[in-house]
Amino acid sequence: MTVRDAISAPDAEGHPRRTTRRFPLFTKDTARPEGGGRAAPRDAPAPARQWPMLAVFSLVALGLLLTALDLFRVGTLLIGVALLGGAVLRWVLPGVGMLAVRSRFTDIVTYGGLGLAIVLLALMVQPDPWLQIPFLKDTLHFTVSG
Repeated sequence: MTVRDAISAPDAEGHPRRTTRRFPLFTKDTARPEGGGRAAPRDAPAPARQWPMLAVFSLVALGLLLTALDLFRVGTLLIGVALLGGAVLRWVLPGVGMLAVRSRFTDIVTYGGLGLAIVLLALMVQPDPWLQIPFLKDTLHFTVSG
């Protein structure tokens, strides 16, 4: 017997557990996210197979180290840039290993949104912000005084 669709995974005997596209009432397993395969061939060493995740993790770790060494703005910027880089890797590469957590779209939106928010906040941190958005000060005064 053959599997009729992507949802119907075969059981131990090779028979499809389900032949309908309707989702079950209770989920018994989870599918690996698209792009969740290895980023390098199977015979490559483990770090090479997971290089996208290691690249993002290394930049975040360096950013945390810089933040701990009292370079708050630069360290936080590096963390945000690492997340933005993770979004770009998730978008461009067909297989990113453990960097793939959910669907490609969800990962890109999550990594990109958080990375952009961290970068913007790092640029606007006081004292002496590198980025000033004029209407934010007026908005803050309006919400606090009104």
